[in-house]
Order: sequence, then structure tokens, then C-alpha cells
Amino acid sequence: MRKRRVDSSSIAAVGHEAGVLEVRFRNGGVYRYLDVPEEVCAALMEAESKGRFFNRRIRDVYRCQRIRRGSMSASADFRPL
Repeated sequence: MRKRRVDSSSIAAVGHEAGVLEVRFRNGGVYRYLDVPEEVCAALMEAESKGRFFNRRIRDVYRCQRIRRGSMSASADFRPL
């Protein structure tokens, strides 16, 4: 899945394909949210605050799979996509 970097203090990149939204957080955690409509992904990309939109409209709304656990350190190593 191709991901795009985003301007956010908490989210590093997002990708959307076939109803799956993949979110890579700045702490290194990667999660896949299932059955996310394209319109919701588009609204996330347009949101002024990606983190606020994610917390209100995606987290705890869609089923989720953790792909990689994030580091507890705020200075986690960020690898380019």
C-alpha cells in the first residue's frame, strides 16, 4: 500500500486501499483500520488537524489491527516511506 506523508505532530503517514486505512504514527506504531470509506480518508487528508480528525472520526469507530507497536519515546526513529 502506498502511503503519503502528512503534516501532523502525531501522524507520520497514511495510506488507503480497498477500504483499509493504514496509519503510521510518529512514534513508529502502524495500525490498519478496516472498512474505512474513501470519503473518510479524503476528509482526513483535508483536515486542518489530522490528529484531531483521526481521534474523533476514525479511532474507536473502525475495527483496527496493530501492525507494529510504537515506541514510548517521543524521539522514536522515523524511517522514510
